[in-house]
Amino acid sequence: MSSACEGCPQAEGCHSQDTCEKKNGIAKEPMNPKSDIKCVIGVASGKGGVGKSFVTVTLAHKLAAKGLKVGIMDADITGPSVPRAFGLSGILTAEDDNYIVPAQTEGGIKAVSLNLLLDDESAPVIWRGPVLSGLVRQFWTEVNWGTLDVLLIDMPPGTGDIPLTVFQSVPLDGIILVSTPQELVSMIVSKAGNMASMMNVNILGLVENMAYVKCPHCGDEISLFGDDKVLLETLSQHGIALLDKMPLDPSVTALVDSGKTESVNTDGMLDKAAQAVTALL
Repeated sequence: MSSACEGCPQAEGCHSQDTCEKKNGIAKEPMNPKSDIKCVIGVASGKGGVGKSFVTVTLAHKLAAKGLKVGIMDADITGPSVPRAFGLSGILTAEDDNYIVPAQTEGGIKAVSLNLLLDDESAPVIWRGPVLSGLVRQFWTEVNWGTLDVLLIDMPPGTGDIPLTVFQSVPLDGIILVSTPQELVSMIVSKAGNMASMMNVNILGLVENMAYVKCPHCGDEISLFGDDKVLLETLSQHGIALLDKMPLDPSVTALVDSGKTESVNTDGMLDKAAQAVTALL
């Protein structure tokens, strides 16, 4: 066994000790020679329906507007929504050496998603866990990402096969959690945070999504789910920072749903999340 592999929980029986990348003591799949990525950030949630993909695409747009080269890996295989958010369509192609060429938005954000590999984006993905996990690995090892400052990974909700594959296979520099301010989320955030800690992945903080809606008449902020006291207490118990509070804004939602994410004005949005990412560069 190589001395570099000592302490790695995957070392025994590993057949790629000469080529693997290690991050936080865990062996990772090697990046292909055509990709040069400075920072890899997962965007995760313990449950669905909290706006994780919305935060991912909006953060990507904000970082790209700062002049950074950004990519998005849509690892939410059974519920891919990144292409729709940017108005991307068509089928991804491969180069002569079989590396996949990512789609690219008008603003230069690169993206790969299962929906860009299907003839019908509405077709259900009825695959078992190992096949889904294999596709996620391919998105990391067989895509020519080129040179990126940041690769954001839109992860599926929960702590199942695909999130585990991302944690084990991709050298994450950190994750950003997304949640709504409901009492139920105290348990959900705890699960996601504990999983990240078990996998030795740094939690950059949490984005509280749908925290409030502004009254169109008086401008008062209305808390849709009540106050966020329970969420804040849970974050404090786990030592997780609250990065940003995102309102539910129908006008922004309409732009994203219509594929015009890059038309969203991100001034004042996800400022701390963007700072947490750029601090790693």
